[in-house]
Order: sequence, then C-alpha cells, then structure tokens
Amino acid sequence: MANGEAQSESQSGKDATPPKGSSAKRMILILLVIMVLVGIGLYMFFNRNKIDTDDAYTTGRKISIAAHVSGYISHLMVDDNQFVHQGDLLVQIDGRDYLAQLHRAEASVQQAEADITAYNVLSAVARKNFPGQLLIAQGSLSAAKARLFRAQRDYERQRRVDRAATTQQNIDTTRAALDEATAAVVQAQGQLLQAEPVHDNIANADARVTQADASLKAARADLEAARNNVEWMDIRAPHDGWISQRNVEQGTFVQTGQEMFSIVTPDIWIVANYKETQLSRMRPGQKAEIEVDAYPQLHLKGHVDSIQKGSGESFSAFPPENATGNFVKTVQRIPVKILIDEGLDPHYPLSLGMSVEPTVNVQ
Repeated sequence: MANGEAQSESQSGKDATPPKGSSAKRMILILLVIMVLVGIGLYMFFNRNKIDTDDAYTTGRKISIAAHVSGYISHLMVDDNQFVHQGDLLVQIDGRDYLAQLHRAEASVQQAEADITAYNVLSAVARKNFPGQLLIAQGSLSAAKARLFRAQRDYERQRRVDRAATTQQNIDTTRAALDEATAAVVQAQGQLLQAEPVHDNIANADARVTQADASLKAARADLEAARNNVEWMDIRAPHDGWISQRNVEQGTFVQTGQEMFSIVTPDIWIVANYKETQLSRMRPGQKAEIEVDAYPQLHLKGHVDSIQKGSGESFSAFPPENATGNFVKTVQRIPVKILIDEGLDPHYPLSLGMSVEPTVNVQ
C-alpha cells in the first residue's frame, strides 16, 4: 500500500514539472518577439529622418509646336518619338501665296520711296516758288496801280481839255484805258490774294511729305510682315527633344496657331505629392533617393528644388468650397519638385508620367 502511494506521488511530481522542450520554444518565441520589436525600433530610429511617398511621377518640359501661318504642309520631316536637335527643320508649309505677298510688299515699298522722294522735291520747290509768286503778285499789283493812276490822269486831262482841242475818240480811248487799268488792278489784287498764304501752301507741301512718309512706314511694316510669313513657312525645333503626339501628315491643311505635335525636352524631374503633415521639416536642398517602378535596378539621387505654395486642389479648375454644406476634413497633398542629380542611364530612359517613389532625408 505504501509503495503504491509513493509511486502515485512520484507520477504526480513528474506531471507537475513542465517539459524542457516546451520551455525552450516559449523562450525562442519571446526572443523572436523581442528581436522584431528591436528591429522595428531600430528601423524607425534610423529612418526617422526619411520621408517617402508613392504618389509621385516624372515630369518635364513639353513644348507645343504650332503653325505661325496657315497653309498646306508641303514637307514633313519628323516622325513620332524621333529625337531632334535645336534648329532642325521639322515642317515646311506651302508658301507660294506668301511669296507673292512678299513681292507685292517689296513693290509697294519701292513705290512709297519714290513718292516720298518726289514730294520732298516738291516741298523744296514750294519753299522757293510760293514766296516768289507772292513777290510777283505784289509787283504786278504795284504796276497795275501805276497804270491805273496814269490812265486816270490821262482821262481827267482829256475831260478838262476844250472840246475844240480834242476829239471824242481821244476821250473814248482814255476812258477805255482807264477801264482796262482798273480791271488790271482788280486782277492783280486777286493774284495777290492767291499768293499771300505762303506758309499755308508750304505747310500743305510738307503735309504731303509727311503723308508719303507714313505710307512708306506702312509699306515697310507690310514688307516685314510678309518676310515673317515667308520665314515662318519653315518650322524649326526650338529645343533638343523627342517628337510626341504628332497629329498631322504631309498635305494636311493647318491653321495659324494649330498645334501639330510636341517636343519633350531631355530635362526630367520629379513631382512628389507629399501629405501636408510630412512637410514640417522638409526644406529645399535636402537630399532625396528615388526608385523607379519601371526600372527596379535604377537608383537615382536628387534634391528638393522647391515646394509648391498651394495644394493640388487649390489650383484645380473647380477648387473645393468648404464654406457651405457639410465639411469633412481630409489631409491635403502638396506638390514637391525634386531634381535628379545622378543615376540616370540612357539604357533606361525616363518618360513623362512614370511612377516613382522618392525618399527625402530631412535630417
């Protein structure tokens, strides 16, 4: 009986003692939890100064190429995605009408130059002729008055002479001479009136010169416009870049200002839309690391160039109006411009709108 109780107590003691394997597993689990927590803590500690976002994309300069003049495209020298250099000829517009306008404008300038030369000569002549005509008119009036005076004396003398000493014919002759002299004076006075406005006549001649000069300037302006139209028949690349979104073909009729295609320049940068709560320590000049979704093997480095003075919604066509209705607060995103400093590879070209993940070191 005693032996049975001893065996029972020994068995219960064994059951109360935990297995060594279970204790080891629990210890390993605790260590793993501690290691994970330590790892998370270390990760957060070493990355406390790094701010990232996946709401970012590449962007750059897109130059719209439009026609300066309307007409049919006679030659189209580029294709989609073709790289062009600054100054390369891209498009030629049929310019036969513009060449005709140029020749007409050149002829108009020549005619205007001839007119102003002629009017300058007339103005110079007028400065001498009109004063001379005034002197002639004044002299003619004086001579006419002298003849009138003499005719009056002759007529009066004939009237005072005794009838027996003269004849009626002599009286009639002197009377006719008096009337003729009187008419000559009236005529000379009229000529003097015509010749007196010397300054007005000269001013009229000068006004014609001024008018001709204005016509010459207008003709030269038309000539300049015609030359511009002829020059604009050839459309050249304003910058190095790739042809994109071409929507014309050879023979297409284009209007003035109509966009034909775009040139995407090699300059690429990043626009990252960070939450407003992430910007408290972000400043221009801080370094950034950039991962490109399309090229996992590409690691770019750059820096913060600038932070936009407004959220994306502030510059939308229809900004939110929070003064009316129910208001739900949402975290706004602010565009941050990041320039790429190094890491670009020509074998992995970046296109506009590619998704990237920038990480800014705000330390």
